[in-house]
Amino acid sequence: MLSAQQLALIKATVPLLESGGETLTRHFYQGMFRDHPEVRPLFNQAHQASGSQQRALANAVLMYARHIDHLEALGPLVGQIVHKHVSLQILPEHYPIVGQCLLRAIREVLGAELANDAVLDAWAAAYEQLAALLIGAEEDVYASIAAAPGGWRGAREFKVVRKQAESEEIVSLYLQPADGGLVADFQPGQYIGLRVPFPEGEERRNYSLSARGDGRQYRISVKREPHGKVSNYLHDQLRVGDSLELFPPAGHFVLRPSRKPLALITAGVGITPALAMLEQARDSDRPVHFIHFARHGGVHAFRDWVEAQSAAHPQVHHYFCYSEPRPGDLAHAEGLVSAELLDRWLPAQRDLDAYFLGPLPFMAQTRRHLRALGVPEQQCHYEFFGPAQTLEA
Repeated sequence: MLSAQQLALIKATVPLLESGGETLTRHFYQGMFRDHPEVRPLFNQAHQASGSQQRALANAVLMYARHIDHLEALGPLVGQIVHKHVSLQILPEHYPIVGQCLLRAIREVLGAELANDAVLDAWAAAYEQLAALLIGAEEDVYASIAAAPGGWRGAREFKVVRKQAESEEIVSLYLQPADGGLVADFQPGQYIGLRVPFPEGEERRNYSLSARGDGRQYRISVKREPHGKVSNYLHDQLRVGDSLELFPPAGHFVLRPSRKPLALITAGVGITPALAMLEQARDSDRPVHFIHFARHGGVHAFRDWVEAQSAAHPQVHHYFCYSEPRPGDLAHAEGLVSAELLDRWLPAQRDLDAYFLGPLPFMAQTRRHLRALGVPEQQCHYEFFGPAQTLEA
């Protein structure tokens, strides 16, 4: 339990974090990777290069400091962090490394006058509080998954039994356990973690599960990123019969129980978790509006499958929009996501549940449009590929 003085000291650093949080987190990561290279595989270096990981951590630290005396105000942020950690197998022994490097970065970036011994002691106590919270919540998830039918803890070897091109950019991998056993069930919208070996060291990634679970195998659908080390390996080098090490399913972005009309709004590879969600929702009489945005038909994955679901299930309605259509491409509209298109394709009754996923600008625009169209804020749900960021302007 933090003392009143420690709480006040943490609160007093909020303005500093607002103005210099990213400087602090950049310094933190540089020092940690230099002194503890063993934790480097736990962090996607592409996100380090783009700065998204630093921004995400800066926002998380800032939010924690702002709400240090009423952590319930953090809302879903804690759950998102817990599930990301579980998918990458963050363990209790990693927390002291992070804490040590974070405190050192606070002292070195803020200076001895601002980050005096009392401030550092307050932040040490605050970090211990947060670490205990996360370690406990993560252990609950690890134990629950391990105890479930087909569940496991740590890495498990899977074989690639099928590889299917879904578009010019996306390939699906069908994965079955090498031990021939069952696989843990999961909630549509969740993802799995992969550990991929390279000569210079392993890499870990999360990929959405793109088909509903059947107890025997998992399917992930991976977009090739221009400079993506892992995605290019999975596209070009991984073959049927090869092995991958998988961590159990995790994820906070799942369909919540509801009878309201459902809108699944996606762009690009953001379609992948929505496929499993559609599979779950189609078996009820719940109206489903599946809205997808792509550049053109060549990169539009799973179009035929979605159209088949709509044809077989009258309550499923689908709409496609291309921003850069090629000759011969057929879509319901051209352009980018807009309030006009969503107004046309969503139910007239705006008491609905909306789940949306895609590039960050797309999600920010979609959130603004849904708000303007009268969809209740608490019924709008989204997830990030990679570090959790913010959709605020």
